[in-house]
Amino acid sequence: MKLFRRKPIATILKEGGDGEHSGLNKVLTVKDLTFFGIAAILGAGSFSSLGSAVFNGGPGVVFLFVIVAVACAFTAFCYSEFASRIPVAGSAYTYAYSSFGELFAWIIGWALIMEYSIGNIYVAYSWSDYFTSLLSQCGINVPAYLSTSYMEASKAFQGNVEGEALTAWTTASEIGGLKIILDLPALLINLVITYLVYKGVKESKNFSNLMVWIKMFVVGLIIIVGGFLIFKNDLFANWTPDNSVGIPSFMPNGFGGVMMAVSGVFFAYIGFDAVSVMAEESKNPQRDLPRGMIYSLVICTIVYILLTLVLTGAANYKAFEGIGDPLAFIFEKENLDLPWMHFLVAICAVVAMTSVMLVFQMGQPRIWMTMSRDGLMPKRFSTIHPKYKTPSYATLITGLVVGIPIIFTDKTFVLDFTSIGTLFAFVLVCGGVLLIPRREKEAGKFHLPYINSKFIFPVLIAISIFLIYTFVPGFFSDTFDFSSSETRAKNIPMVVFFVLVLVMMVLSLVKNLSLIPLLGLISCCYLLTGMAVSNWMWFGVWLVIGLVIYFAFSYKNSKLNTEN
Repeated sequence: MKLFRRKPIATILKEGGDGEHSGLNKVLTVKDLTFFGIAAILGAGSFSSLGSAVFNGGPGVVFLFVIVAVACAFTAFCYSEFASRIPVAGSAYTYAYSSFGELFAWIIGWALIMEYSIGNIYVAYSWSDYFTSLLSQCGINVPAYLSTSYMEASKAFQGNVEGEALTAWTTASEIGGLKIILDLPALLINLVITYLVYKGVKESKNFSNLMVWIKMFVVGLIIIVGGFLIFKNDLFANWTPDNSVGIPSFMPNGFGGVMMAVSGVFFAYIGFDAVSVMAEESKNPQRDLPRGMIYSLVICTIVYILLTLVLTGAANYKAFEGIGDPLAFIFEKENLDLPWMHFLVAICAVVAMTSVMLVFQMGQPRIWMTMSRDGLMPKRFSTIHPKYKTPSYATLITGLVVGIPIIFTDKTFVLDFTSIGTLFAFVLVCGGVLLIPRREKEAGKFHLPYINSKFIFPVLIAISIFLIYTFVPGFFSDTFDFSSSETRAKNIPMVVFFVLVLVMMVLSLVKNLSLIPLLGLISCCYLLTGMAVSNWMWFGVWLVIGLVIYFAFSYKNSKLNTEN
């Protein structure tokens, strides 16, 4: 079928992966790629969404960080295999085109907009929160109606929720009955980042590397100073707070509470795959891209676990409800009481999230550039600036896609929307590796080890079922409880997941599937079960819009269509 026509790898390489047809500057080393990965991962997740994750899961959220890290590690190996075979910009979109075919390639390219562009909206909001907090500590107060999103202020007014958002609504001026409320700092940082990315990858690389060094130093200081004060003040009881029946527990809200933090925890890891988008600007992509992804993922996982332990040790997990600046919060007077660290963390957060925006804003234009080469986007999206050697038009459009929604969205919506779209892309990447044929090892290139899952995967599933039955009593009875519409809506994703596991067990026995991508596929699908029904509904609407665009424009203008 034409909908599933595949693009040959040889053609993909000729258009950008052979180093001659790209037109982009090849300046990035493995160190630069690792730093880009750290810049993308260690940012809004640790400095903002980590607070809500801790509130939902308590100290036990560290288990979720490990689970998500394992899922991301399997996915990183799959990205690395594709990056070694196809060292071309476009990330998961390009990989899907060669394995699943054009329709899935379009869907995954459309879904990646949620990771890079819409994800950057959340980062811009978080950056604004820390920046205005930093200014207030310096005696400069930005009016609430110029540092709050309209939707957030409206919700606060309707729910009569005390705080800055409600103040923004009550103090804002009106024009024609419309409240003038907007997050001005978020809009301005988007403008600055768009300019930097437009100007060139070399300038962006140097700026990003500097910010990573600053941020790693301050995060290390938070871990050392916070850990020291936890031991000094004997705050170990915070790691085993009382649960609902008064029993000390590392997971006070149970494993269900831990899983409620999936969106926040997974968002903390979003970004490692952005490294693969820089393929055509890497000096040796087939060797350095896999290393950059894996190195950055390992480093950030260790950092996240230590940060979570420091947060949950410094204060009771319940204290993090509604806290948007958790790393600064633990040094306030009622907690560890260290004003100079509170100020330093605010500075670091501004730096960290600036680097995250930079990497994400570099990723989206390169995906659109690749889709444009294939005829799935208008030709202008593949325009390379003659002086700066960047996808200039696509960069400007990305700035608009990030900037305009800042005016009418809010953080909660953007966080959930971004996480589900990215997980969906990860599932397709892992599935794509299962579809492509194995290859011989080549010197100097990454090669995904083949481990036959025929017997190992069923054994792992059996062990997992035994452990769940033993240590999480009532899990299976709760999962298959369809007594009410509420429980049905909640449990359907998990039931679908169990069916998928059974299907993959049969396929592993029959097809001798490779274990690593299979585990990546299963672990990412498991994380998707933690998403709310409303998230799936919005994601479905987004996919429908994408399919309409595909059939109205991309299907007819695809190069594979015109060539045939």
